[in-house]
Amino acid sequence: MDNAFLKMPNRIYLGENLLGHLGDFIAKKENKNVLLFTDNGLMKSGLVQPIEDYFNKNNISYEIESEIKPEPTYIQVDELLKKVSKFDFDTIVAIGGGSVMDAAKLISLVLHTDYSIKDLIDDPTKVSKRCSTVLIPTTTGTGSEATINAIVTIPEKDVKFGIVSDEMLPDLVLLDVNNVKTLPKSIMASSAVDALSHCVECYTSKNATVLSDGIASLGAKNIFENIIPAYEDADNMDARKALLLGAFYGGVAITASGTTAVHALSYPLGGKFHIAHGVSNAILFKQVMEVNKPDIADRLASLCDFVFPSEGSKSVDEKADFMIAKIAEIVKKVEIPTDLKKFGVKSDDLDFLVDSALQQTRLLDHNRRKLTREEVENIYKSVM
Repeated sequence: MDNAFLKMPNRIYLGENLLGHLGDFIAKKENKNVLLFTDNGLMKSGLVQPIEDYFNKNNISYEIESEIKPEPTYIQVDELLKKVSKFDFDTIVAIGGGSVMDAAKLISLVLHTDYSIKDLIDDPTKVSKRCSTVLIPTTTGTGSEATINAIVTIPEKDVKFGIVSDEMLPDLVLLDVNNVKTLPKSIMASSAVDALSHCVECYTSKNATVLSDGIASLGAKNIFENIIPAYEDADNMDARKALLLGAFYGGVAITASGTTAVHALSYPLGGKFHIAHGVSNAILFKQVMEVNKPDIADRLASLCDFVFPSEGSKSVDEKADFMIAKIAEIVKKVEIPTDLKKFGVKSDDLDFLVDSALQQTRLLDHNRRKLTREEVENIYKSVM
């Protein structure tokens, strides 16, 4: 039996009105100063205000930083690092989507050191965690609150890059359903499809284990069963809670087995054309699974048995086709684009996309099928 592992945050809470757990965490620390890390959109939405009110009521000293950009470059994160290094804090409380949480994790590694985010791109083993991190997701998708990854854009290469370090695991995670109550359904849908791709890719990954399979399959089941109900009924909080948990499961699975070709081909689309990560994954999801199918049909069938047991009488091949069709059906029903036409991607960009995707060896090495250049090119052509 192969060895298996999972890496998880120190403590996770799921429910509503969870700020008391944050207060308990801070109360145990000698230095109670906090950097409250978020973005301007969340400040305007009112989601940050309950944390501020709680800090003020409980005399917790804090500074706010809200200038993080969506899907930032490493240069922008370095600029934020210089800014927040002037504050006196030993805990980062990050509330937001993947960009906010990823930037907070990166800053926690290089705070008050001679290293930069660029240095982490070159070698993330140089540093260790410099302050505590509390992550509070406000989308149903990235799973950043559970991963050892942080994604930045490398502008000189027009591509995204994943920095990986065990030191990025947070000390506390609050999965508070209140934070996704007013999440616009378009963002909810694209982030949930992103989370679904995490679960399915991890389950079909070359590195999948019995432990990662258990977590990935639970996440997939939560998302497959709840994404359409949550999209169609904004008041269905049980469905949104299930998506929030499914996204967390996807993040945990990533730490053990890793995503594969969907994400590898998605990174150039985000880096050069600034297509939202969940949207680019959704566009590629079905096509990549179809090309991978000869090497992952048994894995898709196994996942089908868990998520859709009513399909149990079908053959392995039929179950694999069913799962791929279900993915396509979900993307269509939640009204995510299924091609790149509206994003300015042209046939002239094909060589760049293929070259950049093939450089994502960290992810492609997880893929059970060794994709040829022609296969990668045909995947992109199929969505142009």
